[in-house]
Amino acid sequence: MKNHYLDTGIGRMIEIDGKDYFYFSGTSYLGMAQDIDFLDILANNLFEFGANHGQSRNNNIRLRVFEEFEESFAFAANSPDAAVFSSGYLAGIAASKSLIEDADEVWITPDAHAAIIPEGYKASTQLDFVQWKKACLEQSDQLSPRKILIIGNALDPMRCEIHDYRWVRTIARKHQVCQLIDDSHAFGTLGPSIYGTYDQWANPRIDLVVSGSLGKGLGLPAGIILGSSKQIQKIKQTPLFGGASPGSPAHLRTFLDMEDRYLEKKAWLEDACGIFAQETASIPQIKGSKLFPAFRYTEDSWVKEFEKAGIITSSFSYPTAQSPSVNRIVISGFHELEDLMYLNGIIQNLAQ
Repeated sequence: MKNHYLDTGIGRMIEIDGKDYFYFSGTSYLGMAQDIDFLDILANNLFEFGANHGQSRNNNIRLRVFEEFEESFAFAANSPDAAVFSSGYLAGIAASKSLIEDADEVWITPDAHAAIIPEGYKASTQLDFVQWKKACLEQSDQLSPRKILIIGNALDPMRCEIHDYRWVRTIARKHQVCQLIDDSHAFGTLGPSIYGTYDQWANPRIDLVVSGSLGKGLGLPAGIILGSSKQIQKIKQTPLFGGASPGSPAHLRTFLDMEDRYLEKKAWLEDACGIFAQETASIPQIKGSKLFPAFRYTEDSWVKEFEKAGIITSSFSYPTAQSPSVNRIVISGFHELEDLMYLNGIIQNLAQ
């Protein structure tokens, strides 16, 4: 698909060469970064905190909002503790570096994000997730008891597949297991609320750590790590935490001020995904789940047909520039029912 460059932010509609298009791409799953109410509160908080806060969290002068955000997010996620960073990538690096030193074995999912892969390790790209899971279970049976670090994403955003990690509990019966999950695409989307999968996978036998970007579903220029107080305090003693600038305090304060609005958008997104999944259930070219707002389509020719109809979808080669294109429809909280119905009508015509 041809690349298009914009001079304004992205929302429900975008303009390309003077023509308006419905935008069904990106990662603004809840549409909060484009929400007028959110932007109004954010503008006030920017005046309160300034456009940037570059000093270390270890400085002797500190803003309360960082601790307030960590405590609130951890409580809502049912995690003992939390550490907020300036990005999900930095959070992932800090999490993996803190866990790798104690591991005898490191098992990494095929689709694991680069941020959570420790230096010197590679993902098991020769296998798909189901094959990798089977290999992990077989290997755990063969090994004597040891410390195993299991690393992976909560879901594969490119294949639009949600991962099930209940099988890790079987491994934890024999081995000492630490699990690191990247929730970058799960925050705001998976589960009954907006706080990701920590509560879903927490287990007394497993030392669970969840990291991820808050810049996708939640629309915040920040990242976070969730885990035990022991792990979080260990991470907060590292140079990656103390030496890096924190996230935007204005955005974090706005999140705390607007949780109800987030939950409203999450409820609508669930409805929208349910509607789209139901309307396209009989179309074999559409792959996905009503539980996640991205749906893959297998017909490359549809990319241009959508564009002719005034619809921009996600289409680019992945994981390298030489790879085949991955084509997806991404639904956002800023979409309206009429948008979904129009999109569905185009799909029904293309599928005939």
